[in-house]
Amino acid sequence: MRVLVVGAGAIGGYFGGRLVEIGRDVTFLVRPKRAAKLAETGLTIQSPKGDFHEAAPQTVTAATLRQPVDLIILSCKAYDLDSALDDLAPAVGSETAILPLLNGMKHLDRLDQRFGAARVLGGQCAISTTLDAEGRILHLNEMQALTYGERSGERTARIEAVAELFAGANFQARLSPAILQEMWDKWVFIAAGAGITCLMRAAVGDIMAAGAGDLTAALFDEAAGIAAASGFPLQDAVLARGKASFTTPGSRIMASMLRDIERGGAIEADHIIGDLLSRAKQPNPLGLLRIVYAHLKAYEARRAVEATKV
Repeated sequence: MRVLVVGAGAIGGYFGGRLVEIGRDVTFLVRPKRAAKLAETGLTIQSPKGDFHEAAPQTVTAATLRQPVDLIILSCKAYDLDSALDDLAPAVGSETAILPLLNGMKHLDRLDQRFGAARVLGGQCAISTTLDAEGRILHLNEMQALTYGERSGERTARIEAVAELFAGANFQARLSPAILQEMWDKWVFIAAGAGITCLMRAAVGDIMAAGAGDLTAALFDEAAGIAAASGFPLQDAVLARGKASFTTPGSRIMASMLRDIERGGAIEADHIIGDLLSRAKQPNPLGLLRIVYAHLKAYEARRAVEATKV
């Protein structure tokens, strides 16, 4: 199976690198600057699960991509999605499957519109990785899970082929018969967790110290209510685990979106919060999600103004 991984950053580089490690036919679609860096230093993963280095990873740029592939693994940030779709389009053939690993659901709509729903699988990942100053991929803990499946829940020949592709790789790969539900579960978790830590500009333990654990729980309930009204109710145990993760006294957990804000970076406000709000059957103009979204959009507006002053 010929695989194109869009990007060789913290997520794509990690999972793609683990596939290279077991001899899979993987090519990374990267920008020219990243291609030059990989040609110079190779692809390096430093991980508690084992380090890996590939001196000469296969790369291609948008300008040189020509041939269709069997599987495209898409792991870009939501704000880079449109440009990524333009770049990967030449790799989409009549039998190509696309496995996106973005959070939320809006990207599925864009992929369906651009390439047809029949080509698009469901997928998500749970991993904490980053790039260091040298472009190496640093795996920050032992979590490295990738879940995937047909959105219909069927056990098709192509999803079996994907399962075979992942077999033996140094990460947890699981074929799900209910991938859309699992994507909604994670969306609620991400929206509520990112929402409360960004709104408070604080880690979980700081929020709990301020006595605001009830706001965290209310935000989870509001997001879960939208999921349920959309046909994807969270099980009580799933919702309880999510709330527990963001209501632990002393916890230093904070969402990656807050870290992006603290460094003045771009954020996925529309994809994670805005799109969830747009799916509410009975929108609450004064609900917590609406307040979170206004807070994030105000940050984006200020960031845009400050960019003009540089």
